[in-house]
Amino acid sequence: MNINYRVPLTIYSTFKSKVKPSCSSYIFPKLQIARNISSTSKASNSFSEEILNKKPEALQSTFKNKLLNGPNLRDFFNDKHGIQEDEIPEEQVVPYLIQPTLDGQGRKVYFDVYGCQMNVNDTEVVWAILKEKNYEKTTSLLDADVVLIVTCAIRDSAEEKIWNKLNYIRGLKNKRSKKKPSLKVGILGCMAERLKEKVLEAEQAVDIVVGPDAYRDLPRLLALTENNQKSVNVLLSLDETYADITPVRLNENSVSAFISIMRGCDNMCTYCIVPFTRGRERSRPVSSILREVDDLSNQGVKEITLLGQNVNSYRDISEKSVPDNITSMAKGFKTVYKAKKGGLRFSDLLRRVSEINPELRIRFTSPHPKDFPDEVIEMIQTRSNICNSLHMPAQSGNSAVLERMRRGYTREAYLELISHIRRRIPDVALTSDFICGFCGETEEEFEDTLSLINEVKYSYAYLFPYSLREKTTAHRRFKDDVPLEVKNERLRRMIEVFRRNTFILNNSQIGKKHLILIEGPSKRSEHFLQGRNDNNLKVIIPGSEPIPSKDGHYFKLLKPGDYVAVQINAANSQVLKGIPLYFTKLQDYYNEETGRGQCDKVSSVVG
Repeated sequence: MNINYRVPLTIYSTFKSKVKPSCSSYIFPKLQIARNISSTSKASNSFSEEILNKKPEALQSTFKNKLLNGPNLRDFFNDKHGIQEDEIPEEQVVPYLIQPTLDGQGRKVYFDVYGCQMNVNDTEVVWAILKEKNYEKTTSLLDADVVLIVTCAIRDSAEEKIWNKLNYIRGLKNKRSKKKPSLKVGILGCMAERLKEKVLEAEQAVDIVVGPDAYRDLPRLLALTENNQKSVNVLLSLDETYADITPVRLNENSVSAFISIMRGCDNMCTYCIVPFTRGRERSRPVSSILREVDDLSNQGVKEITLLGQNVNSYRDISEKSVPDNITSMAKGFKTVYKAKKGGLRFSDLLRRVSEINPELRIRFTSPHPKDFPDEVIEMIQTRSNICNSLHMPAQSGNSAVLERMRRGYTREAYLELISHIRRRIPDVALTSDFICGFCGETEEEFEDTLSLINEVKYSYAYLFPYSLREKTTAHRRFKDDVPLEVKNERLRRMIEVFRRNTFILNNSQIGKKHLILIEGPSKRSEHFLQGRNDNNLKVIIPGSEPIPSKDGHYFKLLKPGDYVAVQINAANSQVLKGIPLYFTKLQDYYNEETGRGQCDKVSSVVG
């Protein structure tokens, strides 16, 4: 046994030094008397006397000899338990505690992903962790040994889908053949963080519950379930970004990929559950992001989307040599937190990412409108591989509702920012988020939302009725007093106004030329291809005939990852349709149309 014999000596010396000399002679004899009373052996009395009378050097030697030669662990076991003790390997320090194996042993994992693109990226992180532990991935639920449901908690409707799926999986669990290992089911992500133990209590089919910051612990949690043990880890972190884990893409054939650059949110909008399910804002180091972008580019990926709850408030403080700059916001915007100092900002990240491969398209989502300083706008304006498509979530068009939402801006400030961006980037496509029926929203306040949609004219929008979330400020301070039928009616009106505007916008592109990145076959016909233009609009083109190069000397069939110039000849509220003109490269297209250099950005729509 490895016993530190200095400990008793240290206790004795420390205690003696703390008392007055006059008390020392009184206290220690009393201690000795207590020992004598409790002792039944002369040996123990003499040992105590020996300890108190010896000098420190001698005392140290005495303790060493007596403790090293004293009883050890084998004296506390029956002889039959110690028979094989000499054959136990050294690494098994505590042989009666056997750690569960973290090896997946080829068990098949099925991923069921709900919600935002951040959940898709989280799933790729989880798959990288499990793949390293010898798990296998399957696309068949019936073939799975482990089912991991990556959840969303933003709205009731998202959680309801997950409860319904669990009912189905419970049936599969009960019908599973006894010859197979038992099916393990895990709830991951935001719903796991929000409901925690409630998930295990309400749904017996669930074996593990894992929050967004605990994915590294998954192999251990899965190992614990082998003994039919339920396990939970929903601890939030102040620094977890999974920066050292290279995500393994679920769709390795896709020409596009998502890269998480930060996690969490500090904005604390009153309706939003994200700060409580994903924690505080923290950013990945620039160096980690650049490595992942470079790897994806080398794999043939042609488009990346930078992800985060609030990407353009990105701030990397890992590099010591960065300037002591202060957070810069758009005019008329404010936050609930103090301005942050230091670190590389989002404009710095955009510049570095855009330089890795000029043929690699760059998008980002989701930003908050407050974080659009001129430096970010300039990067979008001047870099031809940063797309002319911005997500500008408004949530409401009424200043009073925005105040209750704690958005940090007014309707007027939002519209001024939109005008500023469109002056700098004339052909930018704007998308947005809107919520109808928020606490206390009147008919007049809702009409302001409709008028904002009409005025800005978004290319795409996510439209939802308000869904009250526990833990949020709105849950504590406000009353969800707009009836459900009113919310649904307002949602219908929002959709109607939005689609009318997108139909007009899309039809205005007929006769214009766009650069398209081919993604793959159209969902409706194998004879057509689908791709997206710089504005992130879906474009359908014929795909069964070879297409020429710009000079007409070479023809080829288009494939995913190709850039092609397209003439738009039809449109509806959802897609554009066009005729392929010639295949090209991203930089060549802009140079041919404008005669400008590689890093100059021009309109993605040429008349």
